[in-house]
Amino acid sequence: MLSCWVIYNGSLTSDKFKDQAELLKEAAERAGIQTELKKNYEVMMDLGQTTEQRPDFVVFLDKDILLAQFLKNAGIAVFNDPDVIETCDNKAKQYLQLAVSNVPMPDTIIAPKVYPAFTIRDSGYYERVLKRLGLPMIIKEGHGSFGMKVYLIETEKQFYEKTDELRGVDYVFQQFIATSRGRDIRVNIVGGEVVAAMYRYSETDFRANITNGGVATEVVLTESQQALAIRAAEAVGAEFAGVDLLFGEDEEPLVCEVNAAAHIRNIYNVTGVNVADAMIAYILKVLK
Repeated sequence: MLSCWVIYNGSLTSDKFKDQAELLKEAAERAGIQTELKKNYEVMMDLGQTTEQRPDFVVFLDKDILLAQFLKNAGIAVFNDPDVIETCDNKAKQYLQLAVSNVPMPDTIIAPKVYPAFTIRDSGYYERVLKRLGLPMIIKEGHGSFGMKVYLIETEKQFYEKTDELRGVDYVFQQFIATSRGRDIRVNIVGGEVVAAMYRYSETDFRANITNGGVATEVVLTESQQALAIRAAEAVGAEFAGVDLLFGEDEEPLVCEVNAAAHIRNIYNVTGVNVADAMIAYILKVLK
C-alpha cells in the first residue's frame, strides 16, 4: 500500500488550513493510500539524521520551502515541487517566470531592492514608474495570500507613502485593470487540465477574493480562458495550481497570479467538484 503525508502549516490558527489538508487526506484514503496529516514542525529538518518512516510521496500545502526541499533531498516525491512553491510564493519572481513565457498579464514593473534605512526618492525612478503605469495602479507585495498585501494606489501621496513603507520588501508595480474591478475567475489546474472554475465578484472591494467578502458562482470558461490558465500553470511548472484570471479589454483574459497551494474548499462548495480527488488521481498516475 502506498503511503503519503499531507503537510500544512501548524502555526496558523485558522481552521481552513487544516480543512484543506483534511480534504486531501480523505481523497487519498478513498484511493486506498495510507495517509497521515503532518504539521510542518512535526517533521524535524535534522540534517544529521535520516528521515524515518518516510512516505512514498508528500502533498505539500504549505510555503515552508526549506522543508519541501529537505523532503525532496531525502528522495521523497513532493507535489508541488519546492522550486514551484518558491516561484509562486514570491509574486515578483512569479511574474518574471510568466514574462519569460509571454503569458498575457497586466503591465508589471518589479521594484528595485531598497534597503530599509535608505531611499531612492529623489532619483527620478518613481516618476518613471508613474509615467509608465499611471494612476490608479496596483502595488503588490511579493509575499501575501487571500488578496492581502495588495494595494490600490489612487493618488501620488498614496504612492509615495506606500513605496516608503515597503523599503526592504519585494514588491511590484502593476497596471490596474479597471475592466476587472471587483471580479475575476479562479481556475484549478491539475496535471495540465482544468478541473474546476468559479467566477468571483465583490461589490465593495477592488479585489474579488472570498476572504475579503467576495461571492462566487459557477462559470463556464471560454476557450481562451481555459487555454491561458493551463499556459500559466505550465509557465511556472505547477502540476497543481489555482490560476486567477482578470478581464481585460473586450473581456480578453489576463493572468493575475498563479497559486501553488490554492485552497479548494470554496470551489468545492460552489461547483461540487472536489479538486483533491483529481490531485490524488494525478499523483498515482505519475508514480506508476
